[in-house]
Amino acid sequence: MAALRAALAASLAVARARPPPLGRRPPSARCSALAGAMEPAPRWLAGLRFDNRALRALPVETPPPGPEGAPSAPRPVPGACFSRARPEPLRRPRVVALSEPALALLGLDAPPAREAEAALFFSGNALLPGAEPAAHCYCGHQFGQFAGQLGDGAAMYVGEVCTEAGERWELQLKGAGPTPFSRQADGRKVLRSSIREFLCSEAMFHLGIPTTRAGSCVSSQSTVVRDPFYDGNPRPEPCAVVLRLAPTFLRFGSFEIFKPRDEHTGRAGPSVGRDDIRLQMLDYVISTFYPEIQASHPGDPVQKHAAFFREVTRRTARLVAEWQCVGFCHGVLNTDNMSIVGLTIDYGPFGFLDRYDPGHVCNASDTAGRYSYGKQPEVCRWNLQKLAEALDPALPLELAEAILAQEFDAEFGRHYLQKMRRKLGLVQTEQEGDGALVAQLLETMHLTGADFTNSFSLLSSFPAAPESPDLDEFLAALTAQCASLEELRLAFRPQMDPRQLAMMLMLAQSNPQLLALIGTRASLARELERVEQQSRLEQLSEAELHSKNRSRWAAWLHDYRARLEKDREASGDAATWQAERTRVMRANNPKYVLRNYIAQGAIEAAESGDFSEVRRGLKLLETPYGGEAEAASEVAAETGGAAGRRRSYSSKPPLWAAELCVT
Repeated sequence: MAALRAALAASLAVARARPPPLGRRPPSARCSALAGAMEPAPRWLAGLRFDNRALRALPVETPPPGPEGAPSAPRPVPGACFSRARPEPLRRPRVVALSEPALALLGLDAPPAREAEAALFFSGNALLPGAEPAAHCYCGHQFGQFAGQLGDGAAMYVGEVCTEAGERWELQLKGAGPTPFSRQADGRKVLRSSIREFLCSEAMFHLGIPTTRAGSCVSSQSTVVRDPFYDGNPRPEPCAVVLRLAPTFLRFGSFEIFKPRDEHTGRAGPSVGRDDIRLQMLDYVISTFYPEIQASHPGDPVQKHAAFFREVTRRTARLVAEWQCVGFCHGVLNTDNMSIVGLTIDYGPFGFLDRYDPGHVCNASDTAGRYSYGKQPEVCRWNLQKLAEALDPALPLELAEAILAQEFDAEFGRHYLQKMRRKLGLVQTEQEGDGALVAQLLETMHLTGADFTNSFSLLSSFPAAPESPDLDEFLAALTAQCASLEELRLAFRPQMDPRQLAMMLMLAQSNPQLLALIGTRASLARELERVEQQSRLEQLSEAELHSKNRSRWAAWLHDYRARLEKDREASGDAATWQAERTRVMRANNPKYVLRNYIAQGAIEAAESGDFSEVRRGLKLLETPYGGEAEAASEVAAETGGAAGRRRSYSSKPPLWAAELCVT
């Protein structure tokens, strides 16, 4: 660590002393004087020290000369990984919330007068000394199709802060205004989406899942017009900016800028044929974020690149296994939303499972269900295939595909089952039938419509002793987490008019090509399933449903208790085993996750000017497994329903939450 700090200090000294890199024009004396006069001096943030290695190591486009606004005009950006940008000021920025644990990564404490300074600098209205705002150029496969150049259309690299702890953090402002990659958009993010990203970034970290971080959320009196549900009802919404932190925001799509013309979409990356930049980017990424690989392969670039791809594959496999184990659904797993260092990145229409459903689609725009919860491992593997193609010829495709085949499924399965064993309190032994026990649990959850988070949390208190008199009481608590008849009828209500469904069925038989133009077989199959489920539910009473649920859970708990008994026998000391089992389960089964209805309550309060619910939710999500914050923060105001009614953050969602639509 001491050597790392010394190297970092030397790097900073060299960075301050060196002349501007080739290809970058130094600011004129007039520009420097204006910048010095216009930018206010920070106090709380004055200690942040920037060393913007990415902009030194990778090609940066200098915007073409032109009238005001030209630097952010949409355009292709060939031969560069970044383009210079400048945040656009907001009217009267105001702090919604600050994450003290995230800001502490930068060495920032919590002085009482920090909010005014945070609002100024974390909105982009003023730049910190050493900041060099830029937008990153990348491409991506979106919903399986190559989309060509995308890039940071609503986010800006601010710079890289080096801390006394020897860490390097890239700062990014999301929603700070237009860039060359904004296309026809305005580069802004609205308050509702910013609150969701801010809260979920921090919630995921405290759940123990690799993620980008969020230091602040800043709102403003500036507005933009949005159509939140894409239903022809646009409305003005307040602009907001999120300060994001990560070692890097480079992604799989960063390497797709070299892609030749795609045979299906006809699009190509902006830097086709620039193998020199691909090698430059690989050298930067490996030396900066995988130094152990750089050191192990000093003279063999192919083996170095192979080791890099192997590690990215493993990290990605472990990451998606972690998502599956907490019921997290990303929503938009395009290649441009996959981190090159194995982090959860770009929180958009995400969601946590309420009622367990492997086919759950959290993004209402994903009509084909490509990114459903159950398909996430498969999609991440597909995205790694696209990364392999993007690295060729620096890493021969045949070699990369062999690594992917060898590593992904094995690493995912290993990590997933290891995590599930901890969630079930299997702390002593690993047995061959454990995978089947987990699969049977999930099938029971699915058949009974059980709440994913609460069911696992309840299992921590399962009376494991044989012939325990508390089993009936436990079964009652567990079946209370199953979906009611009303919930199921709401969840499986048909989405299509019967006449539309009849027409789609006729087309499926007579003209499948036309069906593909107006719908998909997947959406048709889901609609047929809803119709069948509704028909079955109409024949079912609440008492019959409860009886079926109880029987299903009793059968699984019988097998679970037998497996726990084998684990206890391997321990030798029943009391020690029970204490360890309970501790491990409580550390792996969260009590609180960011359910959509919790986020919605915080959003609605914030849009009316009350930020207390965002801050209360943030505080509780910092201790998702339960802890000292519970007493002060456990109760949240419920939006909708009876006036003045309160709902616990750990409750099953209210019925109205099923109507929430996130796109």
